[in-house]
Amino acid sequence: MKTVTDNLGRSVTYNYPPDKIISFAPAITETLFSLQLQNNIVGRTRFCIHPKGSIEKVKNVGGTKDMKIERIHEINPDLIIVEKEENTKVMVAELEQHYPVFVFEIQTFADALNMIETLGSILNRTQEADALGHDIERAFANFPKKYTGKRAAYVIWQNPYMVVGQHTYIQSLLDKLGFINPFTELEGRYPEVTAEDFKTAELDYVLLATEPFPFQEKHLATFEEMTNGAKTIIVDGEMFWYGVKMLEAVPYFKERLLLP
Repeated sequence: MKTVTDNLGRSVTYNYPPDKIISFAPAITETLFSLQLQNNIVGRTRFCIHPKGSIEKVKNVGGTKDMKIERIHEINPDLIIVEKEENTKVMVAELEQHYPVFVFEIQTFADALNMIETLGSILNRTQEADALGHDIERAFANFPKKYTGKRAAYVIWQNPYMVVGQHTYIQSLLDKLGFINPFTELEGRYPEVTAEDFKTAELDYVLLATEPFPFQEKHLATFEEMTNGAKTIIVDGEMFWYGVKMLEAVPYFKERLLLP
């Protein structure tokens, strides 16, 4: 048995190393596979779609906010991993009545690196986690800030329009790209905004994410008109995931955002 403290300061006692793990956060699920835990991941959400070719073999236990508790009981996991934003307090309260639940809270680039290190520690994969963390740090070490001083919005939804705000991992990546996000001045991590807000934000760029709302090329003209000609780009929302996906993010940014 091992007792650890999760990101919310909760004490979690579980069988170490855990043989059966359920992950309720897609980015963490993919990262677990990269840490060579494919034989231990026995449950995942329907939104956990990576790595393709392997994830399909893992039992679907519901969504990130609508779990199927009977499927979880069938598995009887040694440890359940959740993330504060991805999952709900109600879910954690129900799950912890039956199983050890470790809660991550990832709001910054540093939090993402710490998550990887912590996974290594709590799951007996220290060597693999250290290697992954070092690879990510090297990839971002000389990341050029081509867009320093440029004003940008990262849009995740329409009807109503919603954008990325303060205290989010995505915002920490925008910082690394050098962007200024005027909507961090609003309350909330994903504030609702209006067409008028876009017009008055004096944006240079609008990044339309492919998830959770599936923005497509057909949406470009609307935003370009609404922002008085800000350059509008469709970006792969998965490239703004934390965890192992961060290794794919750097070359993607350099290609899609035309970084030197």
